[in-house]
Amino acid sequence: MADAHAKHSPLDQFKIQEIMPFNIGGYDVSFTNSSLMMLIVVALVTLFITFSMKKRAMVPGRMQSLAELSYEFVAGMLKENVGSEGRKFFPLVFTLFMFVLFSNLLGMVPTAFTVTSHIAVTFALAMLVFVTVIAVGIAKHGFHFLHLFIPSGIPGWMVPIIFPIEIISFLARPVSLSLRLAVAMMAGHVLLKVVAGFVISLGAATAFIGGIGGVVPLLFISLLIGLEIFVAFLQAYIFALLTTIYLNDAINLH
Repeated sequence: MADAHAKHSPLDQFKIQEIMPFNIGGYDVSFTNSSLMMLIVVALVTLFITFSMKKRAMVPGRMQSLAELSYEFVAGMLKENVGSEGRKFFPLVFTLFMFVLFSNLLGMVPTAFTVTSHIAVTFALAMLVFVTVIAVGIAKHGFHFLHLFIPSGIPGWMVPIIFPIEIISFLARPVSLSLRLAVAMMAGHVLLKVVAGFVISLGAATAFIGGIGGVVPLLFISLLIGLEIFVAFLQAYIFALLTTIYLNDAINLH
């Protein structure tokens, strides 16, 4: 019984599997299902943007409308949170938003691998944002960037107390940014897997009355799928939004 449970564990969908093993200098750099899915995501985003904007019609079709809506959505987010200086960071924020969004949505496809459910991937994205913010802050303000950790208006005697707290809070940003996305995607997929198991077992158990017992969990899982799609968009939005907020902190010191 324990072996059967382990075999069908909801966590199996998050296992990294080698497709093409590689070892360079003693380091395992194998091509895995996660690597494959990330390449597919990049290819899908590229194809979506390329083909949707190929005609550039005055009256846009559905695909062009989606592409333009995505562009305007990210551009508006940058303008609202960073200001005019945020335009130069549009490629970064737009790329992050589309990569996270397509990764989340592609993970909803049966048998697909959700790369954003792995902390290694989300932490790499978060560190990219973190390093960019520090580089922008130092390049623009020099050592004055340290004023980010000293809120304006606080008494001088509180600086030694507030400064280390602000430093710790700042260093925690990539951790919270990556964990939020990974945990949200993992929890949703585990819940879907568990409820899907109930649909099958209850449907089989009530086959003598037409499988009516499986209707309720089937309706529930349908609602969960809709919720997961919403969460996929929401988490991509939150990741991009926090990126713009962190960029604003680096560009416009408080």
